[in-house]
Amino acid sequence: MKKTFNKKFNRIVYEIFAGDYFVTDEKNIMLSTLLGSCVSVCLKDKVSGIVGMNHFMLPASVKKEEFIISDDARYGMYAMEKMINDMMKLGARRSSLRAKVFGGGEVLGTKINSVSKSNIHFAMNYLKMEEIPVLSYDVGGKVGRKLYFVPETFDVFIKKIGQEARLAEAVRAEESYLHQMKRSRAEKATSANNLTLFE
Repeated sequence: MKKTFNKKFNRIVYEIFAGDYFVTDEKNIMLSTLLGSCVSVCLKDKVSGIVGMNHFMLPASVKKEEFIISDDARYGMYAMEKMINDMMKLGARRSSLRAKVFGGGEVLGTKINSVSKSNIHFAMNYLKMEEIPVLSYDVGGKVGRKLYFVPETFDVFIKKIGQEARLAEAVRAEESYLHQMKRSRAEKATSANNLTLFE
């Protein structure tokens, strides 16, 4: 995450990257992220005003075609649970949460296009399962998205990104994360196969 001051908005902006999430009760700030095939869920407690935003790469870690919970915020399941729990630590209530969902673009014909639909499907189904109303969403398509989330009003401003350098930057970051996750899974599998039992 990167914290900067934006002169145009006259606010501090917390920029969230792939695998990150951020929760806050601060005022006069903005949350921002750049999405390609990843998905971002923005949450707000309608009573307390506490907000959260995440940016996840895959719905969950995958093992033999089954989703399993991974303790890594790059995965949607963990990113959602961790974000909601941290919001509740600040005073939010799950029953008061409202959501907006963005991203999941099929961009630049990359190898990760198949991931985008899974991300969208997971986000929408997770929120439905948790009975968190989705107030609005902008997902899919062939574009990337730059988001600016204003906590006080729950407004989310979106800049659609086509064949631009910023989109290529997002795609490179997402591909790098995907390769890291695959490598991590392979290393864990290798470690599990080399266990020695001591009695």
